[in-house]
Amino acid sequence: MKVSLHERTAPLKKPFTISRGTITEQPVLIVEMEHNGKRGFGETTANDYYGHTLESISASINKVLPTIEQLDVVRGDEVYNAVVAELANDMFALSALDIACQDLAGRLAGKTCFENWGLEWTGMPESSLTIGIDDTDAMVANLKENPGWNNYKVKLGTPRDIEIIEALRGATDAKLRIDANCAWTADEAIEKSKQLADLGVEFIEQPLPFDAPRADFKKVYEGSHLPVLADESCRVPEHVEPCGEVFHGINVKLCKCGGLTPAVLMLTKAREMGLKTMVGCMVETSIGISAASQLLPLLDFADLDGAILLGNDPATGVVVDHGKVNLADGPGTGARLKD
Repeated sequence: MKVSLHERTAPLKKPFTISRGTITEQPVLIVEMEHNGKRGFGETTANDYYGHTLESISASINKVLPTIEQLDVVRGDEVYNAVVAELANDMFALSALDIACQDLAGRLAGKTCFENWGLEWTGMPESSLTIGIDDTDAMVANLKENPGWNNYKVKLGTPRDIEIIEALRGATDAKLRIDANCAWTADEAIEKSKQLADLGVEFIEQPLPFDAPRADFKKVYEGSHLPVLADESCRVPEHVEPCGEVFHGINVKLCKCGGLTPAVLMLTKAREMGLKTMVGCMVETSIGISAASQLLPLLDFADLDGAILLGNDPATGVVVDHGKVNLADGPGTGARLKD
């Protein structure tokens, strides 16, 4: 099997801000796997918060290439199983490799990834559109510039959080979902949850830092007026069960868990536990979004707008049309890297 790496820097349509900072472009690494005349594509992004650069990710991948190149891909999880132990400290690299392998396996079998997993594409949840942190008026303008969505995910973590949601609620009847990105304290989360519930918010994502005391998570879980979903606190399969004791659901991101293979395990386990399930994304290209979209049959909620935020997407794949995810033609994830 032949493996190629492609670095791209994708500019955003406008600056995107969360509680941890602002980005204007997104560096991405595309993995291309070729075997028996078919090509599969995977993707991961550079991320300062998690300590990953394109250089460090590439180095991790190059370290395991001799192992991968000897594989004869039959199942989508073959690369993951072969290198997970060696890449235990670089889930971003593992994710790109696993996505490419799952895509390749689907193309070789002539099936979409979700069909390869025995899932059906019926009753799929719609994606939300993310409103990044900005001046309140600018956030309202952003929402009004993107009408027609049934769900908006709003980034919070400012002294103006309630003011922002009041203003957005005045501009739309759509569902509003909150992502605090670890910015609140336990008492703050409980207090704001009551105000947000009164404003018709659907749920809160990751209100506390992932390393906050477990007692604080329990306090919020028991005292919140809204469901609370884990994001930064639920990164890999081993986190699902303990998160089930202090969260009402989980948000899985491929680059943090190591790809589609562990994501399926995490979501299946969460559903068995009665937790709500969601898949989110970074700002990423259509390769990453097309991969994450394969998980929709396992989801209650979806946040798959990452490619929409780009000013120039270097790939093609699924199309998210005002929340509705339209599959790309072809097997695997259906994604392609533009020339």
